[in-house]
Amino acid sequence: MTKKIAILGSTGSIGQSALNVIEALGPEYEVFALSAHSKVEILAEQVRRFRPAVAALTNSTGPDGVDYLKTRFSGTILTGAGALVDIAGMPQVDIVLFGVVGAAGLPAVMAAAQAGKVLAIANKEPLVIAGQILMKTARRHGATILPVDSEHSAIFQSLQAGKASEVNKIILTASGGPFRKATAETFANATKEQALAHPTWAMGPKITVDSATMMNKALEVIEAVRLFETPPEKVDVLVHPESIVHSMVEYVDGSVIAQLGTPDMKTPIQYALTYPKRVPGIAKGLDLAHLGRLTFELPNRSIFRSLDLGFEAARVGGSAPAVFNAANEAAVEQFLSGRIRLGTILELVEHCLQVHAVRQGLGLEELMDVDRWARAEVEQVLKNRRQLMV
Repeated sequence: MTKKIAILGSTGSIGQSALNVIEALGPEYEVFALSAHSKVEILAEQVRRFRPAVAALTNSTGPDGVDYLKTRFSGTILTGAGALVDIAGMPQVDIVLFGVVGAAGLPAVMAAAQAGKVLAIANKEPLVIAGQILMKTARRHGATILPVDSEHSAIFQSLQAGKASEVNKIILTASGGPFRKATAETFANATKEQALAHPTWAMGPKITVDSATMMNKALEVIEAVRLFETPPEKVDVLVHPESIVHSMVEYVDGSVIAQLGTPDMKTPIQYALTYPKRVPGIAKGLDLAHLGRLTFELPNRSIFRSLDLGFEAARVGGSAPAVFNAANEAAVEQFLSGRIRLGTILELVEHCLQVHAVRQGLGLEELMDVDRWARAEVEQVLKNRRQLMV
């Protein structure tokens, strides 16, 4: 039986890797829908190549993009933010792969869960912002949530070795990014070019900066707590610069089960699409003899304070993770625009967490209000700083 797949965020690195995987998997896997925010040329090439039934442009502020797409695509074209929700709920779709950066895709994630789909989630935000609501919704409607990011895919695979009650600890591995051995001063004043020079992974700019600050790992802690419904005290982080051991699960008998592989997102993408089956893949195989050794070390928490902030947000719960995520997104945008130093990202996130009055049991709309508040707070703090400097 053919699996029909919708890829939301198909022009990003995750979406493009997913299309390569689907092409290699063969006719059992069909691209039904693709979406892009604004990269209409790439989307036009993708629809020409894969011939989906539906294409969507979420940034439709003018006719140019849609008109361009119409000349190259005869299928259904959807526009605006609501297009993702429409695609996620379409009855023809079996699997929705989410590669949309940031909180923008959250309504579509919820729509897919309400429609009982298989959700292959590559972005952290849905589980960080609204993990409790999402997991409850998925259970109620019979949806399946499969992680696509390499760490949570590794944990998911390692959890197949035992029962949830037998798990002693979940161990997330981190590459350490470009500042693993940096001094506090070097880290705080790092340039955009330095922050984007990741030693192992090729990713988009936002997640690459998150890796440089280890905010990505802090977000993954929150994600693991929600996705695997485990307390933060049972989650740990180890730096593993080779990025071969993608994460581990320690069981109560002392056994540690790990998933290893080359640092290639095509492997976890394929596992999510073919689960529970395993089939031959296109990612390069692992040659342990050539690697020689694998190393592990504790993260430097005096520099990477993001980890402590993330653990605290996970412990507090409620609206705190939404604040953490939104403040970081807004601060990273400021950094990539050249307006703040790298170290200021942590300062802004910490400030927002400190001044926010945490609320529990919020609905999705209320959490999105919290998201907007945190972004506005970052802007206000920076505006106040600029005024003081005048």
